Amino acid sequence: MIPPAEIEARLERVLLKVQKPGRYVGGEVNAVVKDWEGIPVRVALVFPDIYDIGVSNIGLKILADQVNQRPDALAERACLPWVDMEAQMRERGIPLYSLETRHALADFDLLGFTLPYETLYTNLLDALDLAGLPLLSAERDGTHPLVIAGGHACFNPEPMHAFVDAFVIGEGEEAIHEVIDVIGRSKQAGNLGGERSAVLKELAKIPGVYVPRFYAVSHHADGTVAAITPNIAEAPQIVQKRICAKLPPPPTNFIVPNIEIVHNRVTVEIMRGCTRGCRFCHAGMVARPVRERSVAEVLEAAEKALAATGFEELALLSLSSSDYTHILELVKTVSDRFRGRHLTVSLPSLRIESVSVDLMEALKDRRSSGFTLAPEAATERMRRIINKFIPDEQILATTREIYARGWTNIKLYFMIGHPSETLEDVQAIADLCRRVLAEGRRAIGGRAKVHAGVSTFVPKPHTPFQWTACDTVEQIEAKISLLKQALRDKNIKLTWNEPQETLLEAFLSRGDRRMAQVILGAWRRGAKFDAWQDQHNGQAWAEAFNEVGLEPSFYTHRPRPADEVFPWEHISTAVRKQYLYQDYLQSQAGETRPDCREQCYACGILPTFNALRRENPGEAWKCPEVPRRRKAASQAA
Repeated sequence: MIPPAEIEARLERVLLKVQKPGRYVGGEVNAVVKDWEGIPVRVALVFPDIYDIGVSNIGLKILADQVNQRPDALAERACLPWVDMEAQMRERGIPLYSLETRHALADFDLLGFTLPYETLYTNLLDALDLAGLPLLSAERDGTHPLVIAGGHACFNPEPMHAFVDAFVIGEGEEAIHEVIDVIGRSKQAGNLGGERSAVLKELAKIPGVYVPRFYAVSHHADGTVAAITPNIAEAPQIVQKRICAKLPPPPTNFIVPNIEIVHNRVTVEIMRGCTRGCRFCHAGMVARPVRERSVAEVLEAAEKALAATGFEELALLSLSSSDYTHILELVKTVSDRFRGRHLTVSLPSLRIESVSVDLMEALKDRRSSGFTLAPEAATERMRRIINKFIPDEQILATTREIYARGWTNIKLYFMIGHPSETLEDVQAIADLCRRVLAEGRRAIGGRAKVHAGVSTFVPKPHTPFQWTACDTVEQIEAKISLLKQALRDKNIKLTWNEPQETLLEAFLSRGDRRMAQVILGAWRRGAKFDAWQDQHNGQAWAEAFNEVGLEPSFYTHRPRPADEVFPWEHISTAVRKQYLYQDYLQSQAGETRPDCREQCYACGILPTFNALRRENPGEAWKCPEVPRRRKAASQAA
């Protein structure tokens, strides 16, 4: 094993040969360095993309904060080097190392990978290889670190089952402590050397932890999954996601990077979960139920983080910021508290139907030039299908008020490739963008701009659309071509996803265990940084599929029958499959479902969540679905 001092010496010979050497040196303000020799459990938190993105990731910040609060554990960080630095590291024999102390990742007890999206899968393999570790879980033993992954891309863990020892399904703030406890006991008992099945069995007992080797998967002759069954007594039949009943205090001692990164700002999560029920939205389904932080807690965290970092932007994060119960009070309080500080406040994910004039007024003195809204679709029919019904007039009225209050650029997010979408539905996107721009020109003249961001729909696991097929490449290309032609205006900017990138995300997110061999084959052919357009290697993926004898279309363009067993069937988000299928049928009928602002038994979340809320056993929750269902049942009787 290469000691930290030798890694440091080798780094000094290569840093001036690569772009942005500041990515690789650590030593940032607020970096936590603990006594390596005096700490029994050592955790490396790895973001398998470049430093510029990884240091901004809120999940990594939360987990590092949780681990470093413990006296018996330390958390250090690692990111994947860019291609120029990777070439130098491989040439000079520099293993992937932690930024805090330059220890090789192989020196740690636990490697915790954050996987927010599926296009990081090959990067995880690249990180393991750079660390000098066997790629396959079955080839690692107790002398190697445990490899654990979590994040939204792990709600279907099967494509990565061969490489990851265990997955944390759901929220990790509490689960990470239970994992560390298992590792600590095992080290104390001397059980981490040699064969590691005993440690993995202990991990499998932790609620929300999935250990793939303890499950057997069988397939039908047509390639679909026949059954997923545990092969040891410690492994549960269904792995239920972890839910934090009460959100812990948010981290505030943020890293101040040495270089410009994606988001140089303080981020405070104000709310977790969403109840809108948009049928395409994976995050909205898997992050239920809604939990909010108080205005006082958010304000205290913001004050501490701004004081610790000197950042000049505060992002109030959630899946739907304007649905936060006390959003107006929060924004006004932030504005008053930081008056004269030149602080920019951003509210990602504002919903058109909940953006009020009062909120715009509260934001107008602490804003950037842009304002983002997400209509997603531009016709009434499509909005009913996706369960995001917003009349055009409401959209236009909202944008009218935005422009009138001084914003010059409105970004509108849309999706193409929705189930049963037509070219007329796509043309309506262009028409709506032009109508929004016309509102802007009436309000502020030629300064008004519109940015239409168009992504392609992927039917994700654990959503009502998991039974549908992807749009074809030819149809996607025709729709993009239509938008390019229809939005030729110097004040309208159009951005979109390439169809091949969409299909990559689709077969990775919908894959089964056989996809692991495809991922491995693609990586061996040079696939990595798949989320980067200039690095995408379509040929590597095509050759890998051919080698394994699989067709991408099996995962992307095949509608699923109602009774199909999904590869992710044994992973539960606590939203029932029956509920999702009923919602899917409602989408086909063009029926919308009301906002479940307070959950009920309809989707299955409430029993799961109430089991965790023992500190509030008498608290009653209501939902608009309850009286409707009771009325329907009464009439049927």
